Amino acid sequence: MDLKKTNAPISSVTYDRNVIDEPTGNIYEAISVISRRAEQINTDIRRELVDKLEEFATFNDSLEEIFENKEQIEVSKFYEKLPKPHALAVQEWLNDKIYYRNTEDDANEA
Repeated sequence: MDLKKTNAPISSVTYDRNVIDEPTGNIYEAISVISRRAEQINTDIRRELVDKLEEFATFNDSLEEIFENKEQIEVSKFYEKLPKPHALAVQEWLNDKIYYRNTEDDANEA
C-alpha cells in the first residue's frame, strides 16, 4: 500500500450506512471486515515506522547525550500526518479493494 497516494480523509467523515453494508448486506459484518483490515494496516504502518526509526537508533548508555536528528523528526512527522488506519480501511472497502468471504457460507456448500 502506498501511503503517499491514498485519498483517505484525515478527519472524521460521515458515511451512508447503506453504502457501507451494500457488499455484505449486514452492517455488523461490514464493520467487522473493515476493523480487521484496519488492524492489518495499523500493524504494517507500525512495523514500517519502527524499521525506519531503528536506522537512527544509537546504542549508547549515556543519558547525558541526546541527539536530535532532523531526519528522524521528519519521518515521525510524516507518520503523524497520515490518515488513521480505520480511515484507510474504510476507503479500501468503498473502493472494493478488500477481499472477504463468509466461512459459514463455505461450510454450508461443502
